[in-house]
Amino acid sequence: MTPKRLFDVAGALLGLVLLSPLLVAVAVAVKLGSPGPVFYRQVRVGLHGREFRIHKFRTMRVHDGEGPQVTAAHDSRITPLGRTLRRYKLDELPQFLDVLAGNMSLVGPRPEVPRYMAKYPDDVRARILSVRPGITDNAAIAFRDEERMLAGSQDVERTYVEQIMPLKARYYLDYVKEHSLAGDVLILARTFKAMASRQDRWK
Repeated sequence: MTPKRLFDVAGALLGLVLLSPLLVAVAVAVKLGSPGPVFYRQVRVGLHGREFRIHKFRTMRVHDGEGPQVTAAHDSRITPLGRTLRRYKLDELPQFLDVLAGNMSLVGPRPEVPRYMAKYPDDVRARILSVRPGITDNAAIAFRDEERMLAGSQDVERTYVEQIMPLKARYYLDYVKEHSLAGDVLILARTFKAMASRQDRWK
């Protein structure tokens, strides 16, 4: 087991243990808040192009059609509880399970759905997928208000693909080129700081 993988497993286990009361409370609230499962599982592209199903707390109403695979803040599919979970990124917490399963890392490029990952040039896609995707990274911090950025768009998917994805790719490629265990710790610290700042803003 590499030092990074050991760090991931230890961090994910610690996160699940420390946050277990919160995880249980959110799971109960999701189940009682609207009909449907507690978890939302969506196909994402992982290490070397291998697909897996990511875990999130369900934040949308169960519906027949898929709809857009990128979400703006005004999306009518989001439940009232889901808006709160997404605002504070609590819907992402079950991804500690994906880290333990080996599909994700604590830090790395955010895993994309196949439809959007296929839009990257072949060489860019190969470099991004040369590392495990992560729960957080510098792009996730920079675009933590992504849904609000997209809220004013007339075509959410086009704006995401043409304007946001190229910017995220720069962050991803920088991570692949320079990543280290010390760098991961720094990104985690920045993530916690960004989350704390966000909570203060919404008090």
